[in-house]
Amino acid sequence: MLAPEEQRLLLLLADGLPLDAIARRLCTSSRTLRRRIRVLCDRIGVRTPLQAAVWAARRGLI
Repeated sequence: MLAPEEQRLLLLLADGLPLDAIARRLCTSSRTLRRRIRVLCDRIGVRTPLQAAVWAARRGLI
């Protein structure tokens, strides 16, 4: 199960927003955001943010 913060991150990635815009919405730095994305991708077994968004869409999470 994904944490609410992870689900929100997946939704923002699926919206196609640039990483800087996502970082601003989440009130975090771009560096921290990239780390969070990497950790999330590792957790769900994908390699890219796009694959993470597709993974979430196929499972009805977004």
